Order: sequence, then structure tokens, then C-alpha cells
Amino acid sequence: MPHPPSPALLAKLAELLGPKGFSTEPDVLAPWLTDWRGKYHGQAAAMLSPATTAEVAAVVGLCAAEGVALVPQGGNSGMVGGATPDASGQQLLLSLRRMNRIRTLDTTARIVVAEAGVILENLHHTVLDKGLRFPLTLGGKGSATVGGLVSTNAGGTQVLRHGTMRALVAGIEAVLPDGRIFEGLAPLKKDNRGYDLRHLFCGAEGTLGVVTAASLHLVPASAARQTAWIGLDSPDAALLLLRRLDAALGDALEGFEIVSNPVLDAVLRHIPQTRRPLAQPSPWYALVELAGDDSSALGEQLERELAAALDADLIHDVALAKNDRESEDFWRLRDSISEAERAEGPALQHDISVPVDLMPRFIADNPARLAAVFPGIRTASFGHLGDGNIHYHVQPPERADGAAWLAEHGAAASRLVYAHVVELGGSISAEHGIGQLKRDILAELDSPARLAALHGIKTGLDPAGLFNPGKLIG
Repeated sequence: MPHPPSPALLAKLAELLGPKGFSTEPDVLAPWLTDWRGKYHGQAAAMLSPATTAEVAAVVGLCAAEGVALVPQGGNSGMVGGATPDASGQQLLLSLRRMNRIRTLDTTARIVVAEAGVILENLHHTVLDKGLRFPLTLGGKGSATVGGLVSTNAGGTQVLRHGTMRALVAGIEAVLPDGRIFEGLAPLKKDNRGYDLRHLFCGAEGTLGVVTAASLHLVPASAARQTAWIGLDSPDAALLLLRRLDAALGDALEGFEIVSNPVLDAVLRHIPQTRRPLAQPSPWYALVELAGDDSSALGEQLERELAAALDADLIHDVALAKNDRESEDFWRLRDSISEAERAEGPALQHDISVPVDLMPRFIADNPARLAAVFPGIRTASFGHLGDGNIHYHVQPPERADGAAWLAEHGAAASRLVYAHVVELGGSISAEHGIGQLKRDILAELDSPARLAALHGIKTGLDPAGLFNPGKLIG
């Protein structure tokens, strides 16, 4: 059981980190004690902001010696309360934001070593200047940090071609719960020394130690891209279109997102300077992007395939981006969805995955399952069709008090959603992690064997339970 930090420990930490790295001021801590969605509110005895891996190791060693819990935090842009301390005021917030250096950039090996506090958007700009690209992006790129992306095994909109963060991590540097430094940044293609500790930290949510830096795979910057916003009738039609484009275009197909019309309407209501890409609304939309070297060839391929889809009545209408600005406008609609949904008011958000071929079935069947128990509920879906990841939002009945309805029925409604996902062989967390939000439902619905393995790993590396307690597996 963790202990509260003593005045002597706080004094040692203040001396170690200096005024830039240590604070107990309420105004300084306040923005970092509430999660991005505003669902979880915590307290902390202090915020620690080390600037180097050596300082992180010293902090962890001091806290381990006194049995004090640490909550690692990056950009505080997570969706499941995974970086928010509890309400006891006895935990210490370990911020990695000052560790924001690009240590090395090898343009030949296409590897960048970035510290945990590097913001994703800044990483994009840095490597693009060298003719390279880090092929992971998401709506929160302006605040999400490398450490948080690794710790949640983030996905985003390019998983179809490049995989999740785990596929892009070539090496890890981390501080273990006893203060020792795991030095695993070497980007080895072959390393057969037993358990893959690099991948173990991907998705661990700061429960096994704290990631301080990562070696990341880069790809050549695309000379050209082609983007289309497409109107269609259903997720079934979108899946057929995905299969056609994948067969015809192969690796050129980098993104395939689907958005329901109610979700687009929410974006248009709440996000300034957005507009509907097509003249007439459709029940569903697909956002498709190709990337390659020859803009003309990509454009011809995409136009040919979409013309055939129109002739086959598979799709209703198409808007092709004429330039990068129009392409960015399309992606802004997609990237603004989380912000728009938050502005819509209280709702249950579910980041889930099912086998790709079963996504249309889930989207078609689950609203009826919910409505049978909770009449009047509303659902909205969007997500990454190419990798089976759905963001599935459940809103209270229109005339209900949203907060009161969620307090009374939210847990039961979410359980119906997650039980359906498990029934289809899916996952209750596709890319956001478990955090606090899904900890209990994971314990209820996951297999006993898998849970035992997770607990064994946690106990082996963090026997005192000092790293991010209460998250992932409790």
C-alpha cells in the first residue's frame, strides 16, 4: 500500500528538481488534475517535472524508498483517465513535458530518438524538414506526447498502412519502478534475448515504469496524396468500397475512415469554419486517402475506382480534394469530432474494435439492443474501418437530464455495448487504453488467464504497486 509523501521527501524532491521542476502551487497543478473529458478529478501532493532521464531515475528511486505512488503524465489528452491522480492527495504527479528534446535523427536509417515530452505535431514538423514522415497522426496531435502515445499504444488514422504505435517503436528507454534505467533505444531488427521489454511498455499506461524516450521508425515523406470525401448508404457499402480500393490500390491506400451523418452534423454545429463537403447529405461518409510519389497517377487511380463505384451504385457522391488545403479541410472534419462530441453534452464514449468484416453488423445491431432496454437512446458512430476500430457514442434520450441519466444508467448501457463487442470477438479498448474508465469492465469481461498474466507482469515489475495505481488492472 503506497504511503503519503513526507515533508522530508518533498524537500529532497524540490532540491533535486529546482523551481522549474517542482511545484505544490494549486494554480500550477490545477490544469493537470482533471482529464481531457472532464470526467475524472484528482489531487496531488506535488507536480514533479524532471528535465532528464537521470532526474526521472532519481525521483523514482527516492519515491520507491519511501513507498510513494507516482502518476506519469504527458500531454493530459487521454480519454480514459489514465493520467489523472486519485482524490487522496497522496500521489505525486510525474510530468514528462520538460523532456521535449529530439536527441538524434538518422535520415539514413530513418530513425528518430524523441524524448517522452515531445509533442506529436512538433515531431511531424521536425522530421518533415528532413524529407521524412512519422506515420501516426490523430486529432490531439497538438498536445499528445511521445511518451503518452507509447504508453497507450496509440493508433490514429494511418494504422491501415503503418500499424499502431507498437509497430513504429524501434526502441525504448524507461525508468523501472525501483529507479533503474532500462536502456533499450538501440533500433535492433533482431534481438532474441527473451521477453520483448520494448513492446511490454507499449500500452502499459505507466503502470510498469515511466517511458523517458523512444526510437521511432520513419518513412519517406509522401510526394503526393489524394483525398476524397464520399457519401454512401451504410457501413456495409463502406466495407465493400474498402475491399475494392484495397484490391486495386494496395499500399497506396493509407487511410479509410467512416463517419455517420449525425456525427458530421455535430462537427458543423460546434466547430467554426467547417462546411459540408457534399451538396447533399448522406447517411454515411467515407474519408479516403492515398499516398505515394506521383500525384497524377494517384489521382487517376482514385478517380477510376470511384467512378466504377458510382456506376455500381455503391456510393452516392464524391468530393475530391483539389489541393492540400482541401485535403486538410476534409481531415479537419474528422479530427474535430472528439471536440464536437464533447460540446454536444453528456454521452458514453466507447473506443472498441471488432473484426473488420463484423463492424457493419455491430453498428446495425447494437442500437436495437440498447433501445430494447433504454428506449429513446441515441447512438453515433465513426472510426477507422480499415482496422476495425469504432468510436461508438451513446447519448441519453433527448428530453432526459443527461448527467442524471448517465449516473443512473450509464454503466449498464456501456456493459451492453462491451458484452456485444466481446461476443463478436472484439476488444473493449482499441486505441485509448483502459485507464480508470474501463478497469472494472476489463476485470469482468476479460479472460481469467489473460488477467492473471497481466497481474503477474505488474507484480513482477512493480511489487509495491507504486506506478499509476488504480489504472488498467487496479
